[in-house]
Amino acid sequence: MSTDTPPLSLYVHVPWCVRKCPYCDFNSHEGDPQEDAYLRALLTDLDQDLPLLDGRPVETVFIGGGTPSLMGAGFYRDLFLGLRDRLTLADDAEITLEANPGTLEAGRFAGFREAGINRLSIGVQSFHPDHLRALGRIHGPDQARAAALEARAAGFDNFNLDLMHALPGQSTGQALDDLRAALELEPTHLSWYELTIEPNTAFYRAPPTQPDGDDRADTEEAGFALLADAGFRRYEVSAFARPGRECRHNLNYWRFGDYLGIGAGAHGKLTLPDRRLRYQKTRLPAHYLADPAAARRHQTVIEAPLQEALLNGLRLLDGVSINTLAARSGVAAATIEDALAPFRAQGLLVEHGDRAACTALGLRHLDTVLERLFERLV
Repeated sequence: MSTDTPPLSLYVHVPWCVRKCPYCDFNSHEGDPQEDAYLRALLTDLDQDLPLLDGRPVETVFIGGGTPSLMGAGFYRDLFLGLRDRLTLADDAEITLEANPGTLEAGRFAGFREAGINRLSIGVQSFHPDHLRALGRIHGPDQARAAALEARAAGFDNFNLDLMHALPGQSTGQALDDLRAALELEPTHLSWYELTIEPNTAFYRAPPTQPDGDDRADTEEAGFALLADAGFRRYEVSAFARPGRECRHNLNYWRFGDYLGIGAGAHGKLTLPDRRLRYQKTRLPAHYLADPAAARRHQTVIEAPLQEALLNGLRLLDGVSINTLAARSGVAAATIEDALAPFRAQGLLVEHGDRAACTALGLRHLDTVLERLFERLV
């Protein structure tokens, strides 16, 4: 077992949404949020995890969902009072809230900012009304633009816009128009990813017709060029940022860092002196609210830490540090080097000093690279 202790983040899950989108496989449930009860439940849940932390500071916080912007500013003010009573938040902690443009009242972003949130991730998905309808979104293009403008007016100088491509009936030109519309709003970060059809979704039961593989590849190539010309660096498979504005919370995931998870269905991963623990909290909001002190379920010890670290780390364009992999997985650096060698020879991986990263070819075939790499590590 390694003695290396990775950075610690906190994920807070808000499980309610106005309407379940047909592509969504997250733990989200239609209904009215129970703010007071859920606030008490979150803090009770966190109290059960505190003995595992040994006083470690929290570097980033991410509030996801569901639709966290359904909760009012007062909820987040009280939540962060409770968090700071129990945890040490780093002075420069990145604190992100996911927001849906269709749930925002005038002035709500200003309240979120006053509550201590300093970064937003706004779920735009598209600026085309037909595509928004196909995705089941409850907002229109004007609401998406207004949300971004209000974010900046409220003092958020760091915010992400979430966009999808390969949408039903979407052309390459329309996908690029979405990117241009997003860039006009001057975000610091863009998440731009392909719509994938996941099990247990409405789209899985009745799949829509999407652009074919060649069209998707053309769209990606043109989109990458457009974003690069606009000053956005692609630093992960589907994440693009202005210099210094990469999402620190997600980077900690991809670098096999630790994270607490509180809330219905939240996941966590912790490095303890004798084991690496992964866990999930009770999924159904009603069950979670009924007994938040017993919310931790499905605890598993991570038996293949190197494989998990590579699964996430090779998504990063800068790759992963082999020495960090060795420290956090307990596998010798020389063993890792030997496993990676054939992929370097095939032009799928490249080394820059201590770091191993996918080439452009390797990124296009990342699933195959990982599958073959894991076979060598068994």
